[in-house]
Amino acid sequence: MFRIDSLTYCYPKAVRPVISGLDMELKPGGIYGLLGSNGAGKSTLLYLMGGLLRPQFGSVEFDGVSVWSRQPSTLADIFLVPEEFSLPSVRLDEFVRVNSPFYPRFSQEEMERYLLQFKLDPQIHLGRLSMGQKKKVFIAFALACNTSLLLMDEPTNGLDIPGKSEFRRTLVSAMSDERTVVISTHQVRDLDRVLDHVLMMGRGDVLINAPVSLIQNRLRFELMPSPQQLSASVLYCETVPGGYSVVSVNDSPDTETDVNLESLFEFAVSNPETIKRILS
Repeated sequence: MFRIDSLTYCYPKAVRPVISGLDMELKPGGIYGLLGSNGAGKSTLLYLMGGLLRPQFGSVEFDGVSVWSRQPSTLADIFLVPEEFSLPSVRLDEFVRVNSPFYPRFSQEEMERYLLQFKLDPQIHLGRLSMGQKKKVFIAFALACNTSLLLMDEPTNGLDIPGKSEFRRTLVSAMSDERTVVISTHQVRDLDRVLDHVLMMGRGDVLINAPVSLIQNRLRFELMPSPQQLSASVLYCETVPGGYSVVSVNDSPDTETDVNLESLFEFAVSNPETIKRILS
Protein backbone atom coordinates (compact mmCIF):
# COMPACT_ATOMS: atom_id res chain seq x y z
CA MET A 1 0.00 0.00 0.00
CA PHE A 2 1.27 3.47 -0.94
CA ARG A 3 -0.19 6.30 1.09
CA ILE A 4 0.11 10.10 0.83
CA ASP A 5 -1.24 12.31 3.63
CA SER A 6 -1.52 16.12 3.58
CA LEU A 7 1.42 16.36 1.19
CA THR A 8 2.72 19.86 0.49
CA TYR A 9 5.74 20.80 -1.59
CA CYS A 10 6.99 24.22 -2.66
CA TYR A 11 10.10 24.87 -4.74
CA PRO A 12 12.58 27.43 -3.37
CA LYS A 13 11.58 31.04 -4.18
CA ALA A 14 8.24 29.86 -5.65
CA VAL A 15 5.19 32.03 -4.96
CA ARG A 16 2.95 29.11 -4.03
CA PRO A 17 3.26 25.34 -3.48
CA VAL A 18 3.12 23.14 -6.56
CA ILE A 19 1.38 20.51 -4.40
CA SER A 20 -0.76 21.47 -1.42
CA GLY A 21 -2.52 19.21 1.10
CA LEU A 22 -2.60 16.17 -1.19
CA ASP A 23 -4.17 12.93 0.08
CA MET A 24 -4.03 9.73 -1.95
CA GLU A 25 -3.81 5.95 -1.69
CA LEU A 26 -2.51 3.50 -4.28
CA LYS A 27 -3.29 -0.20 -4.13
CA PRO A 28 -1.26 -2.99 -5.75
CA GLY A 29 -2.16 -4.60 -9.03
CA GLY A 30 -3.05 -1.63 -11.23
CA ILE A 31 -1.75 0.80 -13.84
CA TYR A 32 -2.45 4.36 -12.69
CA GLY A 33 -2.49 7.19 -15.22
CA LEU A 34 -1.26 10.43 -13.61
CA LEU A 35 -2.77 13.12 -15.84
CA GLY A 36 -2.82 16.90 -15.74
CA SER A 37 -1.76 20.05 -17.54
CA ASN A 38 1.83 21.32 -17.58
CA GLY A 39 2.74 22.72 -14.18
CA ALA A 40 0.11 20.72 -12.32
CA GLY A 41 2.80 18.94 -10.28
CA LYS A 42 2.86 15.50 -11.94
CA SER A 43 6.64 15.12 -12.17
CA THR A 44 7.11 16.67 -8.74
CA LEU A 45 4.70 14.13 -7.27
CA LEU A 46 6.61 11.23 -8.85
CA TYR A 47 9.88 12.50 -7.39
CA LEU A 48 8.26 12.84 -3.97
CA MET A 49 6.90 9.29 -4.29
CA GLY A 50 10.36 8.05 -5.18
CA GLY A 51 11.98 9.75 -2.19
CA LEU A 52 14.04 12.14 -4.32
CA LEU A 53 12.32 15.28 -2.97
CA ARG A 54 11.44 15.99 0.65
CA PRO A 55 8.00 17.45 1.39
CA GLN A 56 7.67 20.55 3.55
CA PHE A 57 4.56 19.07 5.18
CA GLY A 58 2.78 15.74 5.16
CA SER A 59 4.02 12.24 4.56
CA VAL A 60 4.66 9.76 1.76
CA GLU A 61 4.71 6.16 2.97
CA PHE A 62 5.30 2.86 1.20
CA ASP A 63 4.20 -0.14 3.25
CA GLY A 64 4.16 2.06 6.35
CA VAL A 65 7.71 3.38 5.85
CA SER A 66 8.51 6.99 4.92
CA VAL A 67 10.13 6.99 1.48
CA TRP A 68 12.18 10.04 2.49
CA SER A 69 13.96 7.92 5.12
CA ARG A 70 15.48 6.18 2.10
CA GLN A 71 15.69 2.77 3.71
CA PRO A 72 17.60 0.35 1.41
CA SER A 73 14.73 -2.15 1.52
CA THR A 74 12.29 0.57 0.42
CA LEU A 75 14.48 1.94 -2.37
CA ALA A 76 15.06 -1.59 -3.66
CA ASP A 77 11.31 -1.92 -4.21
CA ILE A 78 10.76 1.40 -6.07
CA PHE A 79 11.99 2.25 -9.57
CA LEU A 80 11.65 5.65 -11.25
CA VAL A 81 11.96 6.12 -15.02
CA PRO A 82 12.41 9.90 -15.46
CA GLU A 83 11.43 11.75 -18.60
CA GLU A 84 15.07 12.61 -19.31
CA PHE A 85 18.02 10.40 -18.43
CA SER A 86 21.44 9.38 -19.68
CA LEU A 87 23.00 5.95 -19.98
CA PRO A 88 26.73 5.21 -19.90
CA SER A 89 28.53 4.26 -23.08
CA VAL A 90 28.98 0.60 -22.15
CA ARG A 91 27.67 -2.76 -23.26
CA LEU A 92 24.22 -3.59 -21.91
CA ASP A 93 25.48 -6.64 -20.02
CA GLU A 94 27.94 -4.40 -18.15
CA PHE A 95 25.16 -1.95 -17.28
CA VAL A 96 23.05 -4.83 -15.96
CA ARG A 97 25.98 -6.29 -13.99
CA VAL A 98 26.57 -3.00 -12.18
CA ASN A 99 22.97 -1.95 -11.54
CA SER A 100 20.89 -5.10 -11.12
CA PRO A 101 22.30 -6.03 -7.64
CA PHE A 102 20.38 -3.09 -6.16
CA TYR A 103 17.11 -4.86 -7.06
CA PRO A 104 16.84 -8.33 -5.47
CA ARG A 105 14.04 -9.51 -7.78
CA PHE A 106 15.77 -8.56 -11.03
CA SER A 107 15.31 -11.20 -13.74
CA GLN A 108 17.75 -11.50 -16.63
CA GLU A 109 15.33 -13.81 -18.42
CA GLU A 110 12.54 -11.23 -18.25
CA MET A 111 14.93 -8.46 -19.32
CA GLU A 112 15.80 -10.36 -22.49
CA ARG A 113 12.12 -11.08 -23.17
CA TYR A 114 11.21 -7.39 -22.89
CA LEU A 115 14.11 -6.43 -25.17
CA LEU A 116 12.85 -8.87 -27.79
CA GLN A 117 9.36 -7.37 -27.50
CA PHE A 118 10.99 -4.00 -28.20
CA LYS A 119 12.83 -5.62 -31.14
CA LEU A 120 16.24 -4.97 -29.58
CA ASP A 121 19.24 -7.33 -29.49
CA PRO A 122 20.27 -8.15 -25.90
CA GLN A 123 23.94 -7.95 -27.03
CA ILE A 124 23.91 -4.20 -27.64
CA HIS A 125 26.20 -1.31 -26.79
CA LEU A 126 24.36 1.58 -25.15
CA GLY A 127 26.60 4.20 -26.73
CA ARG A 128 25.43 3.26 -30.22
CA LEU A 129 21.70 3.61 -29.61
CA SER A 130 19.28 6.38 -30.53
CA MET A 131 17.40 8.18 -27.76
CA GLY A 132 14.27 6.16 -28.49
CA GLN A 133 16.21 2.89 -28.31
CA LYS A 134 17.83 3.94 -25.02
CA LYS A 135 14.40 4.63 -23.58
CA LYS A 136 13.24 1.14 -24.58
CA VAL A 137 16.32 -0.42 -22.96
CA PHE A 138 15.82 1.54 -19.74
CA ILE A 139 12.12 0.64 -19.60
CA ALA A 140 12.99 -3.04 -20.17
CA PHE A 141 15.49 -2.89 -17.30
CA ALA A 142 12.96 -1.11 -15.07
CA LEU A 143 10.33 -3.78 -15.69
CA ALA A 144 12.82 -6.60 -15.16
CA CYS A 145 13.72 -5.22 -11.72
CA ASN A 146 10.26 -6.37 -10.57
CA THR A 147 9.81 -3.61 -8.00
CA SER A 148 6.43 -3.37 -6.31
CA LEU A 149 6.19 0.30 -7.32
CA LEU A 150 7.22 1.51 -10.78
CA LEU A 151 7.04 5.24 -11.50
CA MET A 152 7.29 6.43 -15.12
CA ASP A 153 7.43 10.05 -16.26
CA GLU A 154 6.33 10.55 -19.89
CA PRO A 155 7.58 7.10 -20.99
CA THR A 156 6.24 7.40 -24.55
CA ASN A 157 8.07 10.66 -25.31
CA GLY A 158 10.67 9.94 -27.97
CA LEU A 159 9.04 6.71 -29.13
CA ASP A 160 7.71 6.35 -32.66
CA ILE A 161 4.27 4.87 -33.35
CA PRO A 162 5.48 1.22 -33.44
CA GLY A 163 7.50 1.90 -30.29
CA LYS A 164 4.43 3.15 -28.45
CA SER A 165 2.53 0.00 -29.40
CA GLU A 166 5.46 -2.14 -28.23
CA PHE A 167 5.52 -0.22 -24.95
CA ARG A 168 1.83 -0.86 -24.28
CA ARG A 169 2.14 -4.58 -25.03
CA THR A 170 5.30 -4.95 -22.95
CA LEU A 171 3.84 -3.06 -19.99
CA VAL A 172 0.67 -5.17 -19.92
CA SER A 173 2.70 -8.40 -20.18
CA ALA A 174 4.78 -7.35 -17.16
CA MET A 175 1.87 -6.62 -14.83
CA SER A 176 1.05 -8.72 -11.78
CA ASP A 177 -1.21 -8.49 -8.75
CA GLU A 178 1.74 -7.34 -6.63
CA ARG A 179 2.95 -4.52 -8.88
CA THR A 180 1.69 -0.93 -9.02
CA VAL A 181 2.63 1.28 -11.98
CA VAL A 182 2.13 5.05 -12.00
CA ILE A 183 2.56 6.73 -15.39
CA SER A 184 2.66 10.50 -15.69
CA THR A 185 1.74 11.62 -19.20
CA HIS A 186 0.12 14.35 -21.22
CA GLN A 187 -0.12 12.05 -24.25
CA VAL A 188 -3.31 10.41 -23.05
CA ARG A 189 -4.07 8.69 -26.36
CA ASP A 190 -0.90 6.63 -25.97
CA LEU A 191 -2.18 4.97 -22.79
CA ASP A 192 -5.97 5.21 -22.59
CA ARG A 193 -6.47 1.49 -23.36
CA VAL A 194 -4.05 0.17 -20.71
CA LEU A 195 -4.99 2.25 -17.64
CA ASP A 196 -6.89 0.66 -14.78
CA HIS A 197 -7.12 3.82 -12.70
CA VAL A 198 -7.13 7.58 -13.36
CA LEU A 199 -5.34 10.11 -11.16
CA MET A 200 -6.06 13.57 -12.52
CA MET A 201 -4.37 16.60 -11.00
CA GLY A 202 -5.46 20.20 -11.06
CA ARG A 203 -3.23 22.88 -9.62
CA GLY A 204 -1.70 20.99 -6.73
CA ASP A 205 -4.68 18.82 -5.82
CA VAL A 206 -6.40 15.71 -7.15
CA LEU A 207 -9.50 16.22 -9.30
CA ILE A 208 -10.08 12.52 -10.01
CA ASN A 209 -8.86 9.42 -8.21
CA ALA A 210 -11.05 6.64 -9.55
CA PRO A 211 -10.90 3.27 -11.31
CA VAL A 212 -11.68 3.33 -15.02
CA SER A 213 -14.55 0.92 -14.32
CA LEU A 214 -16.21 3.45 -11.98
CA ILE A 215 -15.81 6.27 -14.52
CA GLN A 216 -17.43 4.10 -17.19
CA ASN A 217 -20.24 3.22 -14.80
CA ARG A 218 -21.03 6.85 -13.92
CA LEU A 219 -20.25 8.69 -17.17
CA ARG A 220 -20.93 8.23 -20.86
CA PHE A 221 -18.57 9.38 -23.63
CA GLU A 222 -19.90 9.86 -27.15
CA LEU A 223 -19.24 11.61 -30.45
CA MET A 224 -22.40 13.30 -31.78
CA PRO A 225 -22.72 14.80 -35.25
CA SER A 226 -25.02 17.71 -34.32
CA PRO A 227 -26.04 19.75 -31.25
CA GLN A 228 -29.69 18.81 -31.81
CA GLN A 229 -28.91 15.38 -30.38
CA LEU A 230 -27.69 16.77 -27.06
CA SER A 231 -29.87 15.92 -24.07
CA ALA A 232 -30.36 17.36 -20.62
CA SER A 233 -27.96 14.78 -19.17
CA VAL A 234 -24.97 16.33 -20.99
CA LEU A 235 -22.31 17.54 -18.57
CA TYR A 236 -19.65 18.68 -21.03
CA CYS A 237 -19.48 19.28 -24.78
CA GLU A 238 -16.72 20.44 -27.10
CA THR A 239 -16.42 20.79 -30.86
CA VAL A 240 -14.10 18.24 -32.47
CA PRO A 241 -13.54 17.05 -36.04
CA GLY A 242 -16.65 15.15 -37.02
CA GLY A 243 -19.03 16.73 -34.52
CA TYR A 244 -19.18 17.11 -30.75
CA SER A 245 -17.36 15.17 -28.06
CA VAL A 246 -19.85 14.77 -25.24
CA VAL A 247 -19.63 13.69 -21.61
CA SER A 248 -22.96 12.89 -20.02
CA VAL A 249 -24.46 11.02 -17.09
CA ASN A 250 -24.59 7.30 -17.78
CA ASP A 251 -28.26 6.49 -17.26
CA SER A 252 -27.68 2.87 -18.29
CA PRO A 253 -24.79 1.45 -16.20
CA ASP A 254 -25.13 -1.87 -18.03
CA THR A 255 -24.02 -0.06 -21.20
CA GLU A 256 -20.49 1.31 -20.89
CA THR A 257 -18.46 3.42 -23.32
CA ASP A 258 -14.70 3.85 -23.68
CA VAL A 259 -13.37 6.71 -21.57
CA ASN A 260 -12.28 9.76 -23.57
CA LEU A 261 -9.50 11.02 -21.30
CA GLU A 262 -9.15 14.36 -23.08
CA SER A 263 -12.83 15.22 -22.66
CA LEU A 264 -12.79 13.87 -19.11
CA PHE A 265 -9.89 16.15 -18.24
CA GLU A 266 -11.53 19.25 -19.74
CA PHE A 267 -14.76 18.45 -17.91
CA ALA A 268 -12.91 17.94 -14.60
CA VAL A 269 -10.99 21.21 -14.92
CA SER A 270 -14.09 23.23 -15.77
CA ASN A 271 -16.35 21.53 -13.19
CA PRO A 272 -14.13 20.17 -10.38
CA GLU A 273 -16.86 19.97 -7.75
CA THR A 274 -19.25 18.20 -10.13
CA ILE A 275 -16.73 15.54 -11.14
CA LYS A 276 -15.78 14.91 -7.50
CA ARG A 277 -19.44 14.49 -6.56
CA ILE A 278 -20.18 12.11 -9.43
CA LEU A 279 -17.14 9.89 -8.78
CA SER A 280 -17.24 9.95 -4.97
